[in-house]
Amino acid sequence: MAKGKGRWPKVDLDSGVEDVTLSILEWLGEQGVDAMIRVDAERMGDGQSAWTFAASGGPLDGGMRADGASVAECMGRALLRLREAGLAVPL
Repeated sequence: MAKGKGRWPKVDLDSGVEDVTLSILEWLGEQGVDAMIRVDAERMGDGQSAWTFAASGGPLDGGMRADGASVAECMGRALLRLREAGLAVPL
């Protein structure tokens, strides 16, 4: 992740979160949360953050979204946001 002025939380890109992404989505569904991850080919070609995680419903107070240049970055940010919202996602 690019260094900045603390606007974005630090994400551990070596955590292996991309390996358990489907398990995380399944767990969220079991909690009543609608969730998805997608890649935008156009943004990928432009070198932008092409991966998007979105979730809503269940115990979440509204929807949430996280973007990243890779699956690991996207899901790392998503897990941080989910935990801030009170969902302790098991890995």
